[in-house]
Amino acid sequence: MGDLAGTTRIGRLRCNFGTVDAIGGAILWIVLTIVTLGIALVFFPYFLNRAVLNKTELLNAQGQPVGRLNCQFGVGSSIGHVIIWLLLIIVTLGLASILYAYRVLRVVLNETYIEYY
Repeated sequence: MGDLAGTTRIGRLRCNFGTVDAIGGAILWIVLTIVTLGIALVFFPYFLNRAVLNKTELLNAQGQPVGRLNCQFGVGSSIGHVIIWLLLIIVTLGLASILYAYRVLRVVLNETYIEYY
C-alpha cells in the first residue's frame, strides 16, 4: 500500500442526508416522473445515490471530520449507459431492473472521490 506516513486513517463514515433532503428530493422526482411520463425513473437511482454520497463525511479514529465524498456523476457522461439499460429493462419486461440497481451503484461509486479538508 505504500508509505502511509502523514496520512489520516479513516475511522468511519457519517452521512448527513436528512429528512428535509429526502422530502425535497421525493417531491422533485415525483414531479419529474409525472412530467416525463415515467422516463425520469430511469435516472432516479443515479441521483439518489449521488445525493447520499455527497452528504457523507469521512471521520478519523477520534470522530473528527477529515474529508467528504464527492460524487461527480453527470448524465451527460453516462447517457449511453442509461439508454442501453432502459432498452434492456423494456425488452426483459422489467427483469433487467434487478441487475440495473447494482450496476447503477457501481457507476456512481466509480465517479466518487474523496476530498480531504
